[in-house]
Amino acid sequence: MDKNARIFVAGHRGMAGSALLRNLASRGHDNVVTRSRAELDLVDQAAVERFFRDEAIDVVILAAAKVGGILANDTYPADFLYLNLIIEANVIHSAYRAGIQRLVFLGSSCIYPREAPQPIKEDYLLTGPLESTNECYAIAKIAGIKLCEAFNRQFGTQYVSLMPTNLYGPNDNYDLKTSHVLPALLRKAHEAKVSGADSISVWGTGRARREFLHVDDMADAAVFMLERGLGGGWYNVGCGADVTIEELASAAMHAVGLDGRIEFDVSKPDGTPQKLLDISKLAELGWRAKIGLQEGLAATYEDFLQNYETQVLERA
Repeated sequence: MDKNARIFVAGHRGMAGSALLRNLASRGHDNVVTRSRAELDLVDQAAVERFFRDEAIDVVILAAAKVGGILANDTYPADFLYLNLIIEANVIHSAYRAGIQRLVFLGSSCIYPREAPQPIKEDYLLTGPLESTNECYAIAKIAGIKLCEAFNRQFGTQYVSLMPTNLYGPNDNYDLKTSHVLPALLRKAHEAKVSGADSISVWGTGRARREFLHVDDMADAAVFMLERGLGGGWYNVGCGADVTIEELASAAMHAVGLDGRIEFDVSKPDGTPQKLLDISKLAELGWRAKIGLQEGLAATYEDFLQNYETQVLERA
């Protein structure tokens, strides 16, 4: 990819988008275009079309999305389905109409069936029922993959989809009502340590297994794909190993420095029993994750501490 290419990162203020900005800068891509939600509402079709018509964008990385954990997905299914559908439809269609040939769409590993064989291959898409607690979000992301695939087939574009596993890292969301499991555990462990509590509460049985990828690794994979010039399909992005939620909670407590107990709230759902991605397709191209879980947790906790008052307390 040309270092002077004009790259639009949609959703640059989020965890994934901000990681993409860091990675692009580190690789010498300094012609990056961003817009805040106030400057460009991606739900507004006419505004998105005007933006692409006026800005002469060469490449799009679509990281903008409404995201959240089990509670948020289960509480606001219409929001997760509608907003994600409309954002991806507006951006992908408007990019095509503006003549943009290169686009990377960021999906999610929740697109795969709840009972998919492990590790999960890309071919398992649409082979069984989805996990009910995040079905609407998954359907929206599947639609984004298929939209990219359809534009490639009908119009010859080069739109690639990446399916990251559970992401974490700097600029994560620590709101206990809307966050994913890992940032929620870090916050719970920190607040237990500060208050002198000797335990944290964890949803479910603790036996569900999840794979976690540092967001900087995800960003590296996305830019790697662009620089390789690959022009279609979808690829799993993960680290190739998973842990139980109990093991994750213990790791989070270790990162925080909390010596305590884990109390499991079995009245709450576990979600999908296991979600481990088969990453061989991307590995064959020469890419692998570099940041281990304990290293990533330590760095993420440092980011949490730096932003605790402004990103956590002020939103409480």
